[in-house]
Amino acid sequence: MKKRALPALALICVCALAATACSDPTAGDAGSDAGKSAVNPTARLDGVKLTMWTAQNTVNAPKQVIEAFEKATGATVQAQAIPDLYEQNVPTKLASGDRPDLMFWQPSISTLPFIQPKQNLLTLDGEPWESRLGDTEKSLGMIDGKRYAAIVTSPAMLGVYYNKDVFRQAGITEKDFPRSYDELLALGHKVVDDTDAAGFYEAGGDKWPLQWQMQVQLTDLDQRWWDGLNRNKEKWTDPAVVGAIKKYKEKLLDAGLAQKNHRTGTFTGQADALWKGEAGMVLNVTSFQSQLQAKYSTAEIDRKIGWFPVANSSATGLYSPDQTNGVVAFRTGDEKRQNAARQFLAFWLGPDYADYIKAMKIPSVQPSVPTPDGLPRTAEDQVAALPKAIGVFQAKAIVAPDTHLYLADMIFDKKSPRQVAQAIQDQFAQVAKAQGAPGF
Repeated sequence: MKKRALPALALICVCALAATACSDPTAGDAGSDAGKSAVNPTARLDGVKLTMWTAQNTVNAPKQVIEAFEKATGATVQAQAIPDLYEQNVPTKLASGDRPDLMFWQPSISTLPFIQPKQNLLTLDGEPWESRLGDTEKSLGMIDGKRYAAIVTSPAMLGVYYNKDVFRQAGITEKDFPRSYDELLALGHKVVDDTDAAGFYEAGGDKWPLQWQMQVQLTDLDQRWWDGLNRNKEKWTDPAVVGAIKKYKEKLLDAGLAQKNHRTGTFTGQADALWKGEAGMVLNVTSFQSQLQAKYSTAEIDRKIGWFPVANSSATGLYSPDQTNGVVAFRTGDEKRQNAARQFLAFWLGPDYADYIKAMKIPSVQPSVPTPDGLPRTAEDQVAALPKAIGVFQAKAIVAPDTHLYLADMIFDKKSPRQVAQAIQDQFAQVAKAQGAPGF
């Protein structure tokens, strides 16, 4: 999925949501959900109707589980697609007083707060599926020690997709896979020097993939730095951040390692160029994998495309939460529907989970439920890399600024690396202050 920070209009929605929560008689501390009864995933729910909000491009994502749940329980679950931009329009609808029973939402500390979880959501601590999640998945969906999101899919993995034929032409083998960002750039030079392909394909036209080259370079910043950033004691203008932006510009773009049309390149163009061998590498998240799987068979992908993880100073992947990873349940004031929403999640992550991931052809979030057979090797390699993966800034910072927009300004020579960092910092501080974050 595309990784968007909530745009400026959502800032208004945050304030509106907070005001709505204050006047809503059903709103309050979601900790009052304590003492809830145990859930029977297949108990009858005849006549109960639930609504579930999804993004337009994921309206079919819960289709299998909805159909199975309706058959098992007699309930009705209606998936309702919210117009794009999803992350902007959801807070707007919630601020107007409209709310669903269930909703896909990114389960990260940078995005969960925008829907006021303490006031609006059911707490899901102690649900039977919580203990079955993998360690990385358990860390998601939490705010201030309370669980507000069920994790139904694994977070996207950020790593390098490569064309095997291009690598063979360049004489690159697995022993040459990089253990640092500098070594990754060296691979790009080898591809450019020894083949007719570009080292990397960059998607300046769609903008959002521009953030990944910067993200990989921030992995040496430890948790204390991120904690300091979230308390306004560290800044995005830190030399490490400015240096990452500068290196991306000077050592990759200005050095000719990207394709010639990198300013106008697109996400779909990335897949086409990599598949045809016009680019040797693409740095992107699992949505790139999904794009390949939608067009080619497992055998075709295994023959043409490989994947490896990389961080700034290690061969480690990064995980990136998106809105299809988490499902939240709203406090509607209707106890019967609230309990049915909990039951839906218990069914999804309980008796139906193996069937769900098989139908979706995706990795499992539960170590006790095997990932389906038949996935491409690239997907299997991402599953193997997840337990040691490092979170991208969406999983570490309390606000995820529109980094990609400012990087797009840079590739069109409208901002310098330092100006990009300052724009990121300004937006981060503005949104953090609007949220009422301590220190801002």
